[in-house]
Amino acid sequence: MASPAPLVAPQPGLAAALRKLLGKDLLVHDFVVGEDSIDVDRDAVAGVMIALRDNLDYQQLMEIAGVDYPDRAERFEVVYHLLSVTKNHRLRVRVSTDEATPVPTIVPVWPNAGWLEREVFDMYGVLFAGNTDLRRILTDYGFQGHPQRKDFPLTGYIELRYSEEDKRVVYEPVKLAQDFRNFDFMSPWEGADYVLPGDEKAGGTGEGPGKGAPSPMTAQQVKVADDKAEKKAPPPTPKTTEKPSQTGAGAKANVKAAKTSRDVASAKVATKTAKTPATTKAAKAPAKPRAPRKPKTGGDA
Repeated sequence: MASPAPLVAPQPGLAAALRKLLGKDLLVHDFVVGEDSIDVDRDAVAGVMIALRDNLDYQQLMEIAGVDYPDRAERFEVVYHLLSVTKNHRLRVRVSTDEATPVPTIVPVWPNAGWLEREVFDMYGVLFAGNTDLRRILTDYGFQGHPQRKDFPLTGYIELRYSEEDKRVVYEPVKLAQDFRNFDFMSPWEGADYVLPGDEKAGGTGEGPGKGAPSPMTAQQVKVADDKAEKKAPPPTPKTTEKPSQTGAGAKANVKAAKTSRDVASAKVATKTAKTPATTKAAKAPAKPRAPRKPKTGGDA
């Protein structure tokens, strides 16, 4: 299966090089979807990082992430993402720990690890031994708990915020209100059992208040009505006009139409199109071909 991530140059001899370089500190080496991941001993992570940087040319630390597996004895994984600029290759390094056991810091190897370790500590509560500035970096001052733990409760903690009314910082319990907690799976077209906003205005239209979205018929009633409509007799045959007498035309109608009207005007049937002197002259004149148009000279033509 191909990885959707950008292509990375493969390293065929990386597995052997890792075993030779790390020895017993290397626990597991995985190669999945074109990516290399290794599990190393927690206490040796700082030395492993120095060896990977100096011997295998992984010059940059791109990210440190935390993962929580509550069912494991060592529930947390600290994942380091390394990049080799010269080899165009990435390596994922993982160590395991629990809530009380610290992980050695790698700030002396890569100084940017200081901020990244603070983020993992803030979100998961993982301790890093040797980090001299292990403070929270994303949550509020005095925040209790670690939000990314899978057992973190949603309510019950104290949050800090600035009150515009009191013009000061206040502490108060966290309350996460969730709207629409009670879901009703009844069809709203058949009417709900609870009162909806606006139902009190339905008194003047004949619907009983308090029945949700009013509907004159239920789904079963509609089905019964459709069945009855199908059983009715077909509609009568439409009227046709097969004879002139059915349309009012014929010899009698023509005689009546030829009679002189009250304003002494008689109806005449035009057999030929009337011609004027202009149309007669145009009909006798032979057709002449039109001369081609001469192009204009000068200007922008």
